[in-house]
Amino acid sequence: MPLQVNVVSADQQVWSGEADMVVARTTEGEIGILTGHEPMLAILGGGEVRVTQPGGRKIVANAEDGFLSVENDVVTVVARNAELTS
Repeated sequence: MPLQVNVVSADQQVWSGEADMVVARTTEGEIGILTGHEPMLAILGGGEVRVTQPGGRKIVANAEDGFLSVENDVVTVVARNAELTS
C-alpha cells in the first residue's frame, strides 16, 4: 500500500498523490519515509522534498519554513512557501 502525500503552502495545495518514498531535509538532517514509518513530526530544514511515485516518476517541490508529519502512511508537508520544481 503506497503512502498518501500532501504538499501544502500557506495559500494552496501544491501537490497530492500516492508515493513509494518521500525524502525531505529536516533541521536534524535528511530523512527518507517509506510505508510503515513511525508517526513523527519534524521541522523542515528548507530545500527539496522529493517524492517517488509508484512506477518511478519523481516529483520535486521546494518547501521553506514549515513542518512534515507522518501518521498512518499519510505524509503531510506544510510550508509557508512551497512550489513544484519538477
